[in-house]
Amino acid sequence: MKKKAYRNTPAFVFLSWGSFAFFVALMLIGLYTLKEPLMVKGYYLMGSVGLISSSFTLSKVIRDNQEDEERYNQMFRANDVLAKKEETDTHI
Repeated sequence: MKKKAYRNTPAFVFLSWGSFAFFVALMLIGLYTLKEPLMVKGYYLMGSVGLISSSFTLSKVIRDNQEDEERYNQMFRANDVLAKKEETDTHI
């Protein structure tokens, strides 16, 4: 039975989530203490939430595209190897 292998260490995962939570808390504290009307606070909050969610989506899209590119390259390398093997087999 194979053991599941993760790309990142548990310490790096903890650091990533910890820094994310820390900066979200700082943003919320900053909005709470801001001396502006509620409408301005809501505008900043909407922008911050939109930026956070779009950064998660963008990182997923970049990762998926990279994995697809690797899979595509592996597929064509395998096809090239098969084509070269068939070419050498027909010349023999």
